[in-house]
Amino acid sequence: MGKWKRIIRNVIAWPILGCPVAATAGYSLHREVKNPTPALKRAAQIGALRYDNGEMAGEPDRDALLILGFGTTYKETREKTIDAIVEDIRAAHEGEKIVLSFTSQMVIDQIKKNEGIVVPDPREALEDLLNEGYTRIAIASLDIFPGIEYGHDVSIFEMYKANFKRMVIGTPLLYWMGQEEQRNDVEEFVMALERQIPARGDDEAVLLLAHGTRHPSNAYYAVIQMILERRGIKNVYLYTLKGWPQLSDVMSKLKASGVRRVTLMPMMVVAGEHVTNDMSGGHESSHKSILESMGFEVETYLHGLGENEAIREMFADRADEAWKMLKSEE
Repeated sequence: MGKWKRIIRNVIAWPILGCPVAATAGYSLHREVKNPTPALKRAAQIGALRYDNGEMAGEPDRDALLILGFGTTYKETREKTIDAIVEDIRAAHEGEKIVLSFTSQMVIDQIKKNEGIVVPDPREALEDLLNEGYTRIAIASLDIFPGIEYGHDVSIFEMYKANFKRMVIGTPLLYWMGQEEQRNDVEEFVMALERQIPARGDDEAVLLLAHGTRHPSNAYYAVIQMILERRGIKNVYLYTLKGWPQLSDVMSKLKASGVRRVTLMPMMVVAGEHVTNDMSGGHESSHKSILESMGFEVETYLHGLGENEAIREMFADRADEAWKMLKSEE
């Protein structure tokens, strides 16, 4: 049986076989819990995760880092954001095997069609690594917080981990909020974001466009807004395209604050379709046009978060955290 057939076999079989799992979690069960059930143990596994396959303990250690991102078909912003993040990670891990994979098949297909560049999906990337003899894989995510896309990354980890001696998956950019002595990712993120927010007069505001989601992780936006306000960053309001709050929800704040001039700024890794079309497009339903029709003067900032050096450094730190867990002797 070929190596990739073995992957498919193990994907199907691992829940039945009960493969051993080891995780370095950010949560410990209460000391009074003497005999936790497998379900409780699994539920308590949060933060960066690690799986060790005892059946492959005798295999040599050959390590690789797999970076997972949704991707974008906009070449210029991809080069300035995703590619720049990957290069920063490469610089911190010189000489190591590093692979970039996109999780959006639509993006992969369009890049291949329009640019002739082949970006592997996660299955293809893992197949290649397995065939090249890599036995231990660290996965780094380019997601901002643990929503649906990061859930997809974790599912990839769960499905394919039993085919390697060790597999690790790090956290997205935002995960911890300073609770129970964990680091405060949101505070760090807002401090990085401050670097690109322009100075504002009393009648000026910055609106940060985020994607938004139906997933409960949409609540991260409220935490970001709270940290912005706690740090005294006035007249900066976050709104979303497909979640809460939306543009209409911040209109009353603009009017109450006497704002006349607005800068629209994406809070997304790349400045792709949503930024160039939904936020700043010339059509009447773009956010820029809507605000202008209401009498606001509007400027646009067409740069993704990946162009912010401090944000890139955060992504590199998350990748390094996963890599160190892969290398850990514990």
